[in-house]
Amino acid sequence: MLRATFLHLPGIGWATEAQLWRAGVRNWADLRRLAELPGVPPDRRASIDRMLDDGEEALRTRNADWFCRRLPNVERWRMYPEFRELTAFLDIETTALTPQEGIVTVVGVHGGGATRAFVAYDDLEELPAYLQKFQLIVTFNGLLFDLPFLEARFPYIRFPPAHIDLRFLLRRLGYAGGLKRIEQELGLGDRTGVEGIVGLDAVRLWEEARRGVPGSLAKLVEYNRADAVNLEPLLEFAVREMSQRLLPPAPIPLA
Repeated sequence: MLRATFLHLPGIGWATEAQLWRAGVRNWADLRRLAELPGVPPDRRASIDRMLDDGEEALRTRNADWFCRRLPNVERWRMYPEFRELTAFLDIETTALTPQEGIVTVVGVHGGGATRAFVAYDDLEELPAYLQKFQLIVTFNGLLFDLPFLEARFPYIRFPPAHIDLRFLLRRLGYAGGLKRIEQELGLGDRTGVEGIVGLDAVRLWEEARRGVPGSLAKLVEYNRADAVNLEPLLEFAVREMSQRLLPPAPIPLA
């Protein structure tokens, strides 16, 4: 989808991009072959060609920040297929709803071929350095919850340059509500072993773990792991659906 994107080019907005798609211009290579660009002044052509070259270089060097600085926030989901191997799916557990009232207890990070849990009073301090290996971060309601909590806990933290908040992306597709409700509606994700556990249970499990109740911390980590891992099939679904809704079918060549 990223190579079918033209929004990062000078003089091209959503309407012109859709016009190009309808005209059969499916990717950057198609755009280069056009003698004239519909809806784009001729004097923009040289700068567009330069930007296409820069985009190819950004892809080659896995530079997500280059695209973040040029794409609208709501369209950064288009980056995922090209940056899949550099994507972190993140979820946190806390003891309250705001950083002023509670702490981060467990952070799950799924991506790069591994799934890790970072636990308060153990190895949570390693999280900021670990996130530096990624170029894209995916959360569910992280814009309002996970990231502000982590910024309060680690004022110096640097997140990956691109952030996709699945709560808002799925809402564009007509799916509202909490993470578990959407998982059930779509039939995606696996919660084997943590069925029925909700956010309030996560607080209880942490309190039990601090009191030394056997198995409580392991259950909390398992619950958090499901939250993080299940973001991946949800994003795969959302990217596929958004791409199909935006891009018109490719024209069938005449025999």
